[in-house]
Amino acid sequence: MLGVIDYGAGNLRSVLHALTHLGATSIRVVRSPEELRGTEKIILPGVGAFGAGMQKLEEQRLIQPIREAVYAGTPYLGICLGMQFLFECSDEMGDHRGLGILPGRVTRFKDLPGYKVPHMGWNTLRELRESPLLANLPPERYAYFVHSYYCVPADAGDVLAVVDYGIPFTAVVQRDHIFGVQFHPEKSQRTGLQLLTNFLEM
Repeated sequence: MLGVIDYGAGNLRSVLHALTHLGATSIRVVRSPEELRGTEKIILPGVGAFGAGMQKLEEQRLIQPIREAVYAGTPYLGICLGMQFLFECSDEMGDHRGLGILPGRVTRFKDLPGYKVPHMGWNTLRELRESPLLANLPPERYAYFVHSYYCVPADAGDVLAVVDYGIPFTAVVQRDHIFGVQFHPEKSQRTGLQLLTNFLEM
C-alpha cells in the first residue's frame, strides 16, 4: 500500500494522476494517523509555504506518525515542499521547524543578476552519485522546478543531485530509504515518470 499524504497541497491531484498513469493501483490518500498505518511507502507532495504546511500536518496529527514510520524503515519520497519538510528548519516567513529527519535547513535564494526568484522552469539534474532513484533516467535529465527556497543539507553525503541556478543547489537527497526531490516529477515528463517508477519498484 502506497500512502500519499494530503494536507491540502495543490499538486496532490497531479501526483495521483501520474502514479495511476504508471499503473500504481494500491494507493491510499492519507489525511490522518489511522490512514497512515499499514502503508508500505510514503509520498509527501507539497507546494506553498513551509510554516503553513507544517502547521497543517500538525493539525492532522501527522508529524510524529510520519517520523515514526520513516524511522521504522518505511521508504519516503518528499516532493518539493515535501522534501523541504525533511530538514530541521526553514527561514521562510519566519523561523519554522521541520520534521528534523535530515540535518540541515531551508533558505531563500539570494537576488543575483540575471536570476529571477522564484526559480521557475526546466533545469538539468547533475548527479553526484548513483542511486536506484535515478536509475534509467533519460540522457537529458530535465526537471521542472517552481520554488523560492532551497535545502542546505548539513551532511554533504545526503546530496544525490544538484542543479545550477546562479549557485549549485540541492535538487535530490537520499539517506538510506529516505528520498526528496525539489522539482516536480509529476510535471517533469520522462525524467519525472522514470523517477516515480523507480520509487514504486523499490
